[in-house]
Amino acid sequence: MNNNPSQENVETEGISSKNVKNESYRSVLMLAYQSLGVVYGDLSTSPLYVYKTTFSGKLSLHENDEEIYGVLSFIFWTFTLIALFKYVFIVMSADDNGEGGTFALYSLLCRHARLCILPNQEPADEKLSAYEMKESLETRPSAALKSFFQLHPSFRKGFLVFVLFGTSMAIGDGVLTPAISVLSAVSGVKHKITGLHENYVVLISCVVLVGLFSLQHCGTHKVSFMFAPIITTWLVSISVIGMYNIIKWNPRIYHALSPVYMLKFLHSTGVEGWISLGGVVLSITGVEAMFADLGHFSTLSIKIAFTFIVYPSLILAYLGEAAFLSKHHEDIQRSFYKAIPEAVFWPVFVVATFASVVGSQAVISATFSLVNQCCALNCFPHVKTMHTSNQICGQIYIPEVNWMLMCLCLAVTIGLRDTNMLGHAYGLAVTIVMFVSTCLMALVILIVWKQRLIGAIAFFMFFGSIELLYISASISKVHEGGWIPVVLSILFMCSMYTWYYGTMKKHEYDDENKVSMNRILSSGPSLGIVRVPGIGLIYTNLISGVSAVFGHFVTTLPAFHQVLVFVCIKYVQVPHIDEEHRLLITRVGPKECNMFRCIVRYGYRDLLQENYDFENRLVFSLMQYVETEDQFWKPMTPCEYEPLEQSSYKYKATNTTVDDREKSTHSEEAMLIMRAKESGVTYIFGHCSVKAKKSSSILKKLGIDIVYAFLNQNCREPEALLNVPHTSLLEVGMVYYV
Repeated sequence: MNNNPSQENVETEGISSKNVKNESYRSVLMLAYQSLGVVYGDLSTSPLYVYKTTFSGKLSLHENDEEIYGVLSFIFWTFTLIALFKYVFIVMSADDNGEGGTFALYSLLCRHARLCILPNQEPADEKLSAYEMKESLETRPSAALKSFFQLHPSFRKGFLVFVLFGTSMAIGDGVLTPAISVLSAVSGVKHKITGLHENYVVLISCVVLVGLFSLQHCGTHKVSFMFAPIITTWLVSISVIGMYNIIKWNPRIYHALSPVYMLKFLHSTGVEGWISLGGVVLSITGVEAMFADLGHFSTLSIKIAFTFIVYPSLILAYLGEAAFLSKHHEDIQRSFYKAIPEAVFWPVFVVATFASVVGSQAVISATFSLVNQCCALNCFPHVKTMHTSNQICGQIYIPEVNWMLMCLCLAVTIGLRDTNMLGHAYGLAVTIVMFVSTCLMALVILIVWKQRLIGAIAFFMFFGSIELLYISASISKVHEGGWIPVVLSILFMCSMYTWYYGTMKKHEYDDENKVSMNRILSSGPSLGIVRVPGIGLIYTNLISGVSAVFGHFVTTLPAFHQVLVFVCIKYVQVPHIDEEHRLLITRVGPKECNMFRCIVRYGYRDLLQENYDFENRLVFSLMQYVETEDQFWKPMTPCEYEPLEQSSYKYKATNTTVDDREKSTHSEEAMLIMRAKESGVTYIFGHCSVKAKKSSSILKKLGIDIVYAFLNQNCREPEALLNVPHTSLLEVGMVYYV
């Protein structure tokens, strides 16, 4: 028996701490393993088409060792500098509370530089822990940039358009990646079955693509467990084959890693060599998806998987293929499958086909994340978003986006049929997305990290110049397939900005046409307003005042519920908001009116569907609010709100200065709310049509009356997203002229 309890406690705590650490290590390693099946599939399948696309066109006339060594040197340094140093070591450190992607960087800048494009932002939001507004010394360049953006709203809108263009390119990447990956893998069968017609290759590719998109509803968690073994096998296969080719064909191929060969390559090939760099950039396709998929896993797990497994495997694969090509110049257009030893061709072909399917998973998951973030920022029509994992909140599935991607992907596959043309389109999309991330990251270094101006400029100049070189090479191939991502991105960007513009104009109309509650109450007797049993939830876009929808409702049907709650759902520029900080409640009008305002806050990665019964949670919060109102709530102006904290109830139990009569009044009001809940809850939504004014320009009429109206009619209604019962739904129709 141990007579020293403290020692026993210490030992127990030590064991528990060790177990927690072991569990943490196991969790990180498990996520690293799962990330292979989702994050790195696109990167891992690049060897299927990099050399083939690079040596297409006029560069095929330069098939000697110097050119092969030069291309290998470009691949190695591009892969090392962009994928490893830029993304893994630098950009991933700029995650937004564990979230990655273009909008995660934009969200950081919005919070720190006041670039916010969302309405209804208020000081209370900055008290959220996810804001992470750490106190640090403001640098002169950072302060100057913030001041510039605040003084020039047009530049904030231009900055938003720039971000939307990069996001649209990333979504276009989600269309091209499955097409080129699957078509490149399936085309390998023609090396063994030479008489196979091209139409059969396209047909097989389309069947594989339909199967891939049909699996997405299973969720990232299940898909990653299915796909991770495939990518692991694939990486092991190409690294072993790479080592075999190095040893057999050219053990001195490592000399090509010298940067000198890049200069020799450009000097000997000239313009043709510069244009061919659009194929070299395909070696880093998937690194932006790696960053965008950060929320599906964790930063550490993705870094471990890339540094210790993906990077060395792919470098060996590229070295081995170059070693083979140095002795077989005539096979440069079919180098990957020709470099596979005859004895293992068919097993590797099967693994390659499966790996190409998996390779598409990274950008598909990233597209889901990007669209979800765009919806939260009012830049994309509302769509159904589903959580697919109870452990990782970032793993989501969007049915409408999934089927849209499938249809576009099939159209591109059937329309182009050529992996070289797909490669040209793919390279342009990838490089533009990377350049947008470089620009945003330079601003993050300056504004968020508060680093010196020279550091931000050095980052932008070094990585931006590399990416601009590849963009210039890819632009020359616009007429050979590069126009596809440009057209897709312009369509996506115009639709997204039109939705944002229409939503903001709708909010401005609501704000300008607010109805005074005092006016409604004072005109009650003349209107014959009566109170009916139950709770009425009036959904509004405003955090203060009363929307025109409610005024129209009262004048048309002069009656409203015994307890009235104005509910405003809003998004904050943070990825997630804890449940205890979800609701902000305050009173509207005098106490005898029994009217309240409830602001429901979400992060841009949260889902509108509640994990709890929203009605019961709201009623419980209202009852607690009225019972603690005088003790802990200061008189507020219309723009001041305080969250309902759990600690308030503990303080209430020790307070003895509250008047008993006041406590009785609060108890009666709480009972009134409970009885109203038993009578029923009615959800009141405004069903608003937005139209341009007659005096508006033709462009505005086109955007509002046609594009925005079409998107508004075909998106999911708020009541559907919130799972409101039809028996409790009441809609009020109005027309907004903006």
